[in-house]
Amino acid sequence: MDLLIKKSALAESKFANKPLAPLAEGEARMRVDLFSLTANNVTYGAMGDFLKYWSFFPTDEDGWGRVPVWGFATAIESRSPSVAVGERVYGYLPMSDTFTLAPGDRKHGGFAETAPHRTGLAPVYNSYVLNAGDPLYAADTEALQVLFRPLFTTSFLIDDFIADAGYFGAKQVIFSSASAKTAFAAAQLMKARADVRVVGLTSPSNVAYTKQLGFYDEVIPYDGVAQMDGSLPSVFIDIAGNASVQAAVHARFADKLTYSCSVGATHWDALRPGQPLAGPAPKMFFAPDVVRKRITDWGPAGFQQKLSEAWRAFLPTAARTTRVVEGKGLNAAASVFVDLASGRADPRDGHVVRLA
Repeated sequence: MDLLIKKSALAESKFANKPLAPLAEGEARMRVDLFSLTANNVTYGAMGDFLKYWSFFPTDEDGWGRVPVWGFATAIESRSPSVAVGERVYGYLPMSDTFTLAPGDRKHGGFAETAPHRTGLAPVYNSYVLNAGDPLYAADTEALQVLFRPLFTTSFLIDDFIADAGYFGAKQVIFSSASAKTAFAAAQLMKARADVRVVGLTSPSNVAYTKQLGFYDEVIPYDGVAQMDGSLPSVFIDIAGNASVQAAVHARFADKLTYSCSVGATHWDALRPGQPLAGPAPKMFFAPDVVRKRITDWGPAGFQQKLSEAWRAFLPTAARTTRVVEGKGLNAAASVFVDLASGRADPRDGHVVRLA
């Protein structure tokens, strides 16, 4: 069973069934156990064609796709020497009850997917980590891992990228969709550096929640952008992808905007590509590019160590800020994804879906 999302209307979904094909030599069949659903997954759908997210788990139904999720899966059948039946992995999964991998050589506590259709796609999404050799794995924090681990990695990389660039000469960093987990995790890391002022933009209904997080020097509703001090050199980190918010920030700061970083599309239905903007042209943030740079700089072990240390320090924040809501089955996944895509999800909730 697969949960399919309509590419042109992310709030529409349907189920598809097709018979399981026999495994080829070198393949493994994985049972999906647990995964999270967040605004990040909406971004995968919204940017699916541009950044090839639809390509990871292709379908044969025109106009429909499988949005990737992060979670845990268990090998239930294997003709691969790299994974044995019963072994469990963390990685990129489809919203399906089972899926097939072609694991590469086992090394560094996991393996890479080598199926031909995933050749050329970002390696960070093709890596699967075996729970038994995973320094970030802990059995009692699985829900927080599937909720925050992919988002926190992006947040860690955003913070590192902006700080490594000397904040592009800015005195202030502004986040849109400030109540989103990716935004506030990056804001917490940035605020801890104490090098710049950190400001969060959010919808009026989320202002109180976002303020009590404690990660922003100031929280401003979207309709308050016009009252901000436009003379302060600023970086804009756009998690929302809402064209009207983007345009308002660019109009207010114009040439005082030293860098405009497009990260997400939580407001996928408000995307309006091609609008002329004041100030610098927005540049897309692509996490795998930063991963490659830092692995070159620090080495694989050094990168993993720095990420692991930051992750362990963040776990108490994850537990404090999130009300874990567990659903069961793909029907629950469909309902949650529609709420996320429609903007109805409560930012305090962290949705996980258990299939096994």
